[in-house]
Amino acid sequence: MKGIILAGGRGERLFPITRAISKQLLPVYDKPMVFYPLCSLMRCGIREILVITRPDETARFRELLADGAQWGLEISYGTQDRPRGIAEAPIIAADFIGESRFALALGDNIFFGADFDRCLDTAISGHPGATVFLKDVGQPERYGVMSYDDRGLAERIVEKPAHPPSSHAVTGLYIYDTDAVGIAQSLAPSARGEIEITDVNNAFLSQGRLGAAVLPASVSWMDMGTPQGLLEASRAVAAEQEKLGVRIGVPEQVALRNKWIDAEQVLRIAEGYGENDYGRYLHDLVRGG
Repeated sequence: MKGIILAGGRGERLFPITRAISKQLLPVYDKPMVFYPLCSLMRCGIREILVITRPDETARFRELLADGAQWGLEISYGTQDRPRGIAEAPIIAADFIGESRFALALGDNIFFGADFDRCLDTAISGHPGATVFLKDVGQPERYGVMSYDDRGLAERIVEKPAHPPSSHAVTGLYIYDTDAVGIAQSLAPSARGEIEITDVNNAFLSQGRLGAAVLPASVSWMDMGTPQGLLEASRAVAAEQEKLGVRIGVPEQVALRNKWIDAEQVLRIAEGYGENDYGRYLHDLVRGG
């Protein structure tokens, strides 16, 4: 399976912070935002990843992520010339996807929690077609929301409904087979000029080929696209790391666990950080400190 991180867009909800830099390069507590969706894909066992950015931001992402070899990955880059919606990602990535299943992660979403890996494993192995991850939220009207029929079966996803049919919001992580490319290519832009990911998901749902995995209370999901969301995510990461004594969103940690790199490679990366806090954490990873 391959992975896509969508890190395009202008981040207008974060203006003026994002006038000069992509929001996915902003810090979320102690790491750049893009590290979190990158680790989500790595936790799926994905090693080939396409990062889609604005054309003027590609060099900055390359400087941060390089080609991914330091983590045992193959990272390549694509561009989204203007914000035309999440569902443009599989169109841009069509050649990269080829005949593979793929996971699409939004660059401003973060997932963490003890049961997240189990949820990923179940989703990857369980449902053909497509899978969306749902989360019970307090303000579902801000998101795409799943509606259910009288039997409790998923019926349709409704985008930002004034009267939400449920509290289950669709999060920013999706798993698709290759049909997603053709479906996205067939869609006309919505009234706001975007190719809507909700339309892609509803197409799979109408075919009976959409799995809906509800994330348990033990798994946290946050959208970091607003100043408040960015602040809350930083606070949540800090609190979770303090509670567990283990950091969230560290690519070296996931790569080491997956046996894609060894302890010596982690130490080489750590040397590049000198004696700062992140470098010391990488040293502790392999020294058991």
